[in-house]
Amino acid sequence: ASPLSRGYGGGGVRRAFSVWNIAASCNEQLPQRRPRPGTTTRTSRRGMVTKVDTTVIAEKLREGVRAACAAGSPKLVGFLANADPAARKYAEWTGRACTKDGISYELREVAPVNLEAAIDEANADATVHGILIYYPVFGAAPSFYGGSMDDQLRDRISITKDVEGLCHTYRHALYHNIRSFEATKKKAVVPCTPLAVLKILEFLRAYPLSGKTCTVVNRSEVVGRPLAAMMANDGATVYSVDVDSIYKMEDQKMTTTDVSPLDAVRASDVVVLGVPSKSYKLDANDLKDGAVVINVSTFKNIDDSNCSKQFTYVPLVGRVTVACLERSLLTLYNQYHAPPPPQKKTPSLALAGILFALGIVALRRAALSAS
Repeated sequence: ASPLSRGYGGGGVRRAFSVWNIAASCNEQLPQRRPRPGTTTRTSRRGMVTKVDTTVIAEKLREGVRAACAAGSPKLVGFLANADPAARKYAEWTGRACTKDGISYELREVAPVNLEAAIDEANADATVHGILIYYPVFGAAPSFYGGSMDDQLRDRISITKDVEGLCHTYRHALYHNIRSFEATKKKAVVPCTPLAVLKILEFLRAYPLSGKTCTVVNRSEVVGRPLAAMMANDGATVYSVDVDSIYKMEDQKMTTTDVSPLDAVRASDVVVLGVPSKSYKLDANDLKDGAVVINVSTFKNIDDSNCSKQFTYVPLVGRVTVACLERSLLTLYNQYHAPPPPQKKTPSLALAGILFALGIVALRRAALSAS
């Protein structure tokens, strides 16, 4: 199958981007169908909003995690090196989910200046199978090595333990639409929140994305940019909107466009909102009927109080993000850390030779006896 036919969704962060507190919405004329489990519908005089509880989606994914962990429990280490309450909340939520699902989880709180050494230690520890950093640590502070210090921390995690798929190797694979590495046949890991968004779209039957138009209002390196790239890799035409610019992404190309952000939203089947401000509100009346709206900000970025359109609203994505994180850990564990299956015992060549010789002797004796 081609990368587009497989798709990221098939088979189923920071202070401004708290991964645990995410919202989403989606609709493909859902009001005309029988409601899916976990959905409720609110109807006004002119519009209809279908609300989805992502617990249903997350639980389905976590069932598979629990079944896999019954055969062996991988260990995830999370590093908390900031005072961000959203990051701590995400750490607590991750810990509870992992413990419930049979994953060994350890939260290590360290000072930012000691984090590099702590990562190196975890990389070298054979009992650790996955590493997670709760960002931001240094934020946009520049690094001695070039770029930002948080970028350096992401690249410091071994590819065999990077559950968030944010190190250079996995970023390169994502932006070049490489789903697995040809030399090793190992799967590439992708960022958890973008993957969670696609899993939600799959659940809501808004997937695959080939031929659809999407708008992502955010271009962070953790959520917005990788999500836009993944959507484009799956065949969508994506408008990537940030504070002062809009780009069009498709066919692994990112180009300028004369389309305005508002016109992009009006034409989109899927809209992802990630503006870290409580004052930003997209008027739901500017949506295309049946559009998907995914809110990945800690603030609700849409005003649906007087909406005349039909769409589905998912108030939380964080549960699905954690489920995707667990699945990524299992992928790494199975690819790099799990003990090999027991080999069937086969006779050695020397033993086989001895048995063959004994068989010849027995045949000769039988022949002599017969004569």
